Amino acid sequence: MLTAPAGDGLSQRLTHRSAHPWWRDAVIYQVYVRSFLDSTGDGIGDLAGVRAGFPYLKKLGVDGIWLSPFYPSPQADHGYDVADYCDVDPVYGDLEEFGRLVADAHRLGIKVLLDIVPNHCSSEHAWFREALTAGPGSEARARFHFAEGRGPGGDEPPNNWHAMFGGPAWSRVTEEDGTPGQWYLHMFTPEQPDLNWRNPEVADHFEHVLRFWLDRGVDGFRIDVAAGLFKHPELPDSSDPEADARTRDSVNPLAWNQPEVHDVWRHWRSVCEEYTARDGRERLLVGEVSVPTAREHALYVRPDELHQAFFFDLLGAPWDAATFRTVIDEALRDIAGTGSTVTWVLNNHDQVRTVTRYGESGTEGSGLGAARARAAALLMLALPGAAYIYQGEELGLPEVVDLPDEVLTDPIFRRTGSRARIRDGCRVPLPWSGHASPFGFSTGAESAKPWLPQPGWFAEHATDRALADTRSFWHLYRDGLQLRRGLPQLGEGSLRWLDAPPGVLAFERGEGLVCAVNFTAASVPAPVAGAPLLSSGPCPAGVLPGSTAAWWTSDHTTPDHTTPDHTTSEV
Repeated sequence: MLTAPAGDGLSQRLTHRSAHPWWRDAVIYQVYVRSFLDSTGDGIGDLAGVRAGFPYLKKLGVDGIWLSPFYPSPQADHGYDVADYCDVDPVYGDLEEFGRLVADAHRLGIKVLLDIVPNHCSSEHAWFREALTAGPGSEARARFHFAEGRGPGGDEPPNNWHAMFGGPAWSRVTEEDGTPGQWYLHMFTPEQPDLNWRNPEVADHFEHVLRFWLDRGVDGFRIDVAAGLFKHPELPDSSDPEADARTRDSVNPLAWNQPEVHDVWRHWRSVCEEYTARDGRERLLVGEVSVPTAREHALYVRPDELHQAFFFDLLGAPWDAATFRTVIDEALRDIAGTGSTVTWVLNNHDQVRTVTRYGESGTEGSGLGAARARAAALLMLALPGAAYIYQGEELGLPEVVDLPDEVLTDPIFRRTGSRARIRDGCRVPLPWSGHASPFGFSTGAESAKPWLPQPGWFAEHATDRALADTRSFWHLYRDGLQLRRGLPQLGEGSLRWLDAPPGVLAFERGEGLVCAVNFTAASVPAPVAGAPLLSSGPCPAGVLPGSTAAWWTSDHTTPDHTTPDHTTSEV
């Protein structure tokens, strides 16, 4: 809640951001297209629905959007199995509709990022269909990882790797003559064969894909599995073959984070800079990089590689002040030290939503979970660098944990039979208005049921209610974004830790902007005596209640000299 009245000098303290590349402190809104807004009434969100939501996003105050894959796809993994990288799936629209989307976004000052999936394609992609018919030793199969099996008759997979979504990472094909044939590698599902990036044809194809969309005006790309692409050239057995499936993460060092991948990002960076040189518009590459340490993460954002990479350690941190501080310190030391800025994230389409993750009930999320999620949001928006918001995060949506088995679509559930870490619960279509499903999500004349069912309690989180309630999550995010855009201390810049009670983090941004977060249940003295500019919950002057974050401006703070300042350099 914004506690400083408009006439209290706040407007005079708001200034424009200093000139630097837009992405360095941008706040990007992730649009999961099929769950955002349905313009046709078929129960699936689409590009026209995204366009219809632009006034909402403009009012919220984000700098850009990242669109989940909308390419032609059999939807084995909801678009992350791409059959054609240079078109639009008819369920989402067409290229003309995409052109209107980009034009409308740019008219409103909203950047557009596309999700590109270079590690694997769909088993329905023309290349893979050709590989199946071409046979062993063919140029078509050389675009993928085909290999002979082991054991009698080649009946065993070429190595012992397991796929991240469960089961072996290899599937055997039947050759044209009907006999059992070679095996192919898929680190996710059999419908997502991994591409062989040691084949130059693959690199050439994706340069074509980049240029296809850059020529249509996009502002950059979110890169799926950016630490993937290359596998160990010998494809040896792993000492822990089930590590990826057990952690649901890219852990197998033989399959991920190979050194050759950095040459790909150097080339993609050069392509983006070529377009920037033409018209002065900065294009962005942001990678989904899951690696063991912040130091390894930093290798991906060196000046000639990716502009940014999601820093997932904050998303994975438990609600604990010491852990949060360690994560922030490591990120600012190792990642910002490259000259890039940290890209913070608390939610996305693969993770349990914060309201549930930070709560105690494990159902829709408790009041405690909501309070902590609000506090975490203010913390993230106060940190130096960029931030990504996942749709519904600004509504305080909890995870939908009680979806019936028969409606689940996540391939993890199909392959393992287990509901552990399935992702449908954070992908349920957004509620926009009304008191019953489809809650304004489907706007066609003959509205079908949403592709995933919305629970009745979604009414409490509908956008029309959120906009009308100044105490809502939505207003907290909108006010935070407004201050972040206007106050010179926020966005890119320095961070200085301040003395704070146990279980509390407090830091100063720039000159005199203080953020404090109370991770405990008990109230503590606030680091600044006056009323805060913005707080995640009721926050009387001089007090910081439990599970609450707040921002103040003050010239009187006590630094903690035990740790160095963290400063990100400007370009």
